[in-house]
Amino acid sequence: MTFSVPVVVRGYELDTQGHLNQAVYLQYAEHARWELLRAAGVGQDKIIASGVGPVTLETNIKYFRELRSGDEVTITCEFEWTQGKVFRVRQQIRKLDDTVSAEITVTGGLLDLSARKLVADPGERFRALAERPDLLDL
Repeated sequence: MTFSVPVVVRGYELDTQGHLNQAVYLQYAEHARWELLRAAGVGQDKIIASGVGPVTLETNIKYFRELRSGDEVTITCEFEWTQGKVFRVRQQIRKLDDTVSAEITVTGGLLDLSARKLVADPGERFRALAERPDLLDL
């Protein structure tokens, strides 16, 4: 299931050329991932209280079209569960005319906050925590 979050590009997020600063794309992507978790019933307080926390292990971003102040975009999120300790989140930042501005792929894990190691099956842990596991493709 693809989840999405709308955002309007703000002037203070721009670089010296008037484009959205490259680091802000990553902030938009992370914002959308947390909004997805919140919508699924796995807010930050709940997940931390359960003794685990999501961690980013790798991020890949491909830039296609510039964004400027006032552009309205949608950031999508779609989980991809694999065998083992890691999962992927595939994301796109799209303008309202459906132009893809960027594609982001995040490889993540779920860290046991006491043992400081990745949990063996992050999908199962998310499924147990979530009120809406379907939003997480579980």
